[in-house]
Amino acid sequence: MQAEIITIGDEILIGQILDSNSKWIATELNKIGVSVYQITSIQDDKVHILEALKNAQSKVDIVILTGGLGPTKDDITKLTLAEYFNDVLILNSEIVEHIKVMFAKVNYPFTEVNKNQALVPSKCTPLFNTVGTAPGMWFETNNKVVISLPGVPFEMKTLMSLSVLPKIQETFKLPFILHKTILTYGMGESMVAARIEDWENNLPNFVKLAYLPSYGNVRLRLSAKGNTKKELEIAVNIEVDKLTSIIGDIIIGFDEDETIEVSIGQLLKEKKQTISITESCTGGSICKRITAIPGASNYFMGGIIAYNAAIKVNELGVKKYLIDEFSVVSSEVAEAMALGIQQKYQTTFAIATTGNAGPTTDITDTTVGTVFIAIATPSGVYSEEFFFGKPREKVIERATNKALEMIRKEILKN
Repeated sequence: MQAEIITIGDEILIGQILDSNSKWIATELNKIGVSVYQITSIQDDKVHILEALKNAQSKVDIVILTGGLGPTKDDITKLTLAEYFNDVLILNSEIVEHIKVMFAKVNYPFTEVNKNQALVPSKCTPLFNTVGTAPGMWFETNNKVVISLPGVPFEMKTLMSLSVLPKIQETFKLPFILHKTILTYGMGESMVAARIEDWENNLPNFVKLAYLPSYGNVRLRLSAKGNTKKELEIAVNIEVDKLTSIIGDIIIGFDEDETIEVSIGQLLKEKKQTISITESCTGGSICKRITAIPGASNYFMGGIIAYNAAIKVNELGVKKYLIDEFSVVSSEVAEAMALGIQQKYQTTFAIATTGNAGPTTDITDTTVGTVFIAIATPSGVYSEEFFFGKPREKVIERATNKALEMIRKEILKN
């Protein structure tokens, strides 16, 4: 069972907004056994919409459109769908009353323009929008389905959850699709692939592996498709156990939400330990990752962005002679920063970063991409030097990932 998602709106194509709808819809469809064949973004243009619909219906079973259902003249999806299905728009009295009630609650005037929201093609099944004024629409033709939804994310998600997904499950016999994501850290994609080559070559034919790399980590996604959920779970779990025996040393967790910062937080809570962070070249990126996790206040005591040398001296107690002798981008200063923040906030562990993220060399004349990361532990402090290249964004992200990798290893030791 395959679907295509079509997002309608010039605002997507000119980069004014990010298409988050397609990602969410694709995830939810996959959960119920529907594979997304293609995602297309098109203009608010009748000819373009008609062409996209025709192409999609020739390839997939389900077409989901989002956008272009507003009350203004530039929203033409509804009229175009009526033309595509050789249909006419009719006024739905239930939708009219719903809009009136919504407007009355906020003391908003109901106009003829708003009434147009209740016009729907006669051949569609209206999908009642409980959180907005634009209804969804469900069309069935030749055992295929076309669904039109508002582009407003909250409205789209509500209609998908309450109406579309259950109706798809009622209409089609769907297979089970099971995904399992294994998160690895500290090893590049090619090295991971080399270590698991034999295991990958012997996967069952209904289990597929995808590599999802980013700076400093690789996610391995196993996907299995079949008729029985229980059999898929057993098969995937067997493969995960085999994989863990091969690369268990770099696996930090499973599934999308179990990131390295989640793992760090869980370890610190279990051990009743704390952490503090001081950053120079990473500019708060590590703190952001750590504090994005709910409950981080249980173990994260505080941080300082010590971008200027004076802050390193005055707030962290770094001796000025260290800066004068070794420069701010050095192992000596990184370690002093880590010890300074550890003592200031009385934490079990501390992280410090200092380096040159670029794009040009600074007064230290340090090569762009050079970063020192220091880790303070209950028994001492150490640092490592890295060269992360260019551009600036890459340096910051790679340094952040490496710092998190280093601190996790230390927490596991203590």
